[in-house]
Amino acid sequence: MPMGSQPMAMMPADPSQGMGQMGLPPLLLGTYTPKIDAKGRMALPARMRSQLGTGLVMARGQERCVYLLPAMEFRRIAMQIQRTSMGNKAARDYLRVFLSGAVDQDPDKQGRVLVPQMLRDYANLGSDIVVIGVGTRAEIWNREAWESYLSDKEQGYADIADDVLPEVGL
Repeated sequence: MPMGSQPMAMMPADPSQGMGQMGLPPLLLGTYTPKIDAKGRMALPARMRSQLGTGLVMARGQERCVYLLPAMEFRRIAMQIQRTSMGNKAARDYLRVFLSGAVDQDPDKQGRVLVPQMLRDYANLGSDIVVIGVGTRAEIWNREAWESYLSDKEQGYADIADDVLPEVGL
């Protein structure tokens, strides 16, 4: 199946609450290949739109990607880091970088969001991108960087399963 047409299984969500079934946050899954247009806009994958809701936040992610989070999930993460940050220099540093690069976004009527130039530069995003669902967030990657990352990590995927998922028993 082509990369951009991979199906995605998700839990229904109430976008006004940013929560899915049983009070859980939306579950974002799958891999999509939208494009960034000349104006810096990206069409959100249709299946992710209701999961992300009308208010979402983009922020610097790890490994030079851009995080795309429902506003409520972003707020939860920021509050958790803030509780730690007062007495922990590393947490204060992380919070400064994380929040200073965060941008509120509201999709337009066509489901597009503007990826700010600062975040496009940070993640080296041109027009050729990949959007992946990673549970409670989506990540926007430079397509070549994602393919390289995935190729590198797939080699050890089975090897680390026992360490990462000891209780799940997959």
